Amino acid sequence: MMEYNVDGDGVATISWNLTNRPMNVLNQESMADYSEALNKAIDDDSVKGIIVTSSHREFMVGADLTALGDGSKADIEKFIFVVLELYRRMEKAGKPVVSAINGHALGGGYEMALASHYRIAADDPKIKIGLPEAKIGLLPGGGGTQRLSRLIGMQQALPLMLEGRELAPKAALNMGMVDAVVPMDELLSAAKTWVLGDGQKNKVQPWDKKGFKIPGGGVQSPMGQQAFAAGNAMLHQRTYGNYPAQQNIMSSVFEGCQVDIDTGLAIEVRYLIATAITPECKNMIRLFFAMTEAGKGAGRPKDVPAASYSKIGVLGAGMMGAGIAYATAMAGLDVVLLDMEQAGADKGKAYTEGLLKKRVSRKRMDQAAADATLARIHATTNFADLAGCELVIEAVFEDRGIKADVTRKALAVTGDGITFASNTSTLPITGLSEASPRPDNFIGLHFFSPVDKMPLVEIIMGTGTSDETLAKAIDYVKAIRKTPIVVKDSRGFYTSRVFATYVREGLALLADGVAPALIENAGKMAGMPVGPLGMADEVSIDLMYKIGKQTREDMGDDYVEVPGDELVRTMVEDLGRIGKKAGKGFYDYPDKGTKRLWPGLAETCPQAAEQPDVEDVKKRLMYIQSVETARCMEEGVITEKRDADVGSIMGWGFPPFRGGVLSLVDTIGITDFVAECDRMAQAHGARFSPPKLLRDMAAKGEGFYGKAA
Repeated sequence: MMEYNVDGDGVATISWNLTNRPMNVLNQESMADYSEALNKAIDDDSVKGIIVTSSHREFMVGADLTALGDGSKADIEKFIFVVLELYRRMEKAGKPVVSAINGHALGGGYEMALASHYRIAADDPKIKIGLPEAKIGLLPGGGGTQRLSRLIGMQQALPLMLEGRELAPKAALNMGMVDAVVPMDELLSAAKTWVLGDGQKNKVQPWDKKGFKIPGGGVQSPMGQQAFAAGNAMLHQRTYGNYPAQQNIMSSVFEGCQVDIDTGLAIEVRYLIATAITPECKNMIRLFFAMTEAGKGAGRPKDVPAASYSKIGVLGAGMMGAGIAYATAMAGLDVVLLDMEQAGADKGKAYTEGLLKKRVSRKRMDQAAADATLARIHATTNFADLAGCELVIEAVFEDRGIKADVTRKALAVTGDGITFASNTSTLPITGLSEASPRPDNFIGLHFFSPVDKMPLVEIIMGTGTSDETLAKAIDYVKAIRKTPIVVKDSRGFYTSRVFATYVREGLALLADGVAPALIENAGKMAGMPVGPLGMADEVSIDLMYKIGKQTREDMGDDYVEVPGDELVRTMVEDLGRIGKKAGKGFYDYPDKGTKRLWPGLAETCPQAAEQPDVEDVKKRLMYIQSVETARCMEEGVITEKRDADVGSIMGWGFPPFRGGVLSLVDTIGITDFVAECDRMAQAHGARFSPPKLLRDMAAKGEGFYGKAA
């Protein structure tokens, strides 16, 4: 597991090489092996210094989260104290220790590098260095909050840890996180040169030397006080106190950097444990594993051979089609981007050109690679150019007739043996597949806007879609480096259907006389990225109106009015306020300045004399999403709780600290959740009434992720 070698010059190299894991991680087994190798080097009088590196493609990606056991205080203490003792032994070895970072150094891996006396990274922009623990609800508990703050100063260290930022080697060098960056083939020789040279004079960490002062000033310095005052204000503004990890990182640095390093490390452990046992942390760790599974295509039928692609057709060069073309070309695939007019097709290709220019200007891509990517997109109006495509994705206007027309024209060229997908957010796939003679090859690929930024693709199975087509669709989604979830066909599918409840409940609250500012602030305080009224403007109110109109036509007498229907009609038909794209919706969007709630709402939706408590508003906005998700589960629209939670986080911005729409139910407790929903159903309508699935779970004391607490 640890490769150990001492050369003729007395330099010991310890190379991490976990053969039973795909990546180097910290766990009980690897720590025991590393401890043995480290002690061997320290105790050997012939060893002048130690190089720590890796034989894997990464340096180390941090702690194996399963090593934390059941997440109890005892298990965490057992694990973390071994890590801290190991790292302090490195610092006090009496011999220079250098980390030769040949790949990702994240979390506990970078903390090990921080415990080295010197850090050299290979010059590879793909390497990531940092402390990303906050992204999964934890804080850097292997000395990260203390050592990084002492190395580069609290003012620089705090944003890196609070945001969980991962930096490329040269950026890390500029921040002072590493001491040198050299070509990969010179990494070990540079490390050895340092050990035998400057390392012989630098065997003690700066914070272990008498008179050490934190760079940029300590906690009680004017700069320190300013940093914490501003930092706490900004943190609360962004998180509303929903993320314990970030608050505890601040506290760990504030308290720990006023004492010696060993006391600071003890303080850090206290905050690590306090963070790790929170529901928010447990939710985010569970979500991390769920997202990893989904990203690997966990829903793919296992007995279907892997599909590969070289040429993809995209019908429609609007915002969605252009985004799909960009993501596909970035994955190295050729794209035929087809539109009714050449100007429209060219505009769609220009969208990719603009994104590539930004990547080049930010040094995330060189010009040659950008030119090659753009050249993969062929903008055209000629359906004949689709010949040779293995997959065609239709991304035209949400009109059943238009979609059917382009489907027939495309299949006339490609033949009906190819995989054909529709990028629709609401229209049932089974109905759309009627335009194809092979419904078994027809599937839904629901991308999210903007496609270049949104990581999720909702794959919709029509009633006739084959497992082979599903497997091919998942293979494509993985090829363009996005995360697939699989759902069954229904109106609105899963993501659009549940997301709509958040917006609609905001409109229902407005119709009930709740103050618009209270509705919007409650949404953001609950953890949503935007309030429901602002979200309606972003989606566009006229689109909501058109979808509702189409649904009424399709369902006829079976259609049931939903909250906000009349308000949407009024905004569109009577007031012409259709959303952000028109500069007026529930908000006004001045040419200069920030958006503001439209004052006319007071007349359109008069406010009630008595306003509800903000917690009640938050419950209405959040619980309705979980209730609708449970209905989707009961109806078989979505069958995997993993996909339900991942889809909510990655699809419409459900707050990560809640773990997803189903995790919210478990966090509250199934019995309490059902009881509260019954209360809200009595007060606000049957839409809150829990489905049988939830009632049965409550009766058995079962949560979605195990027995209820």
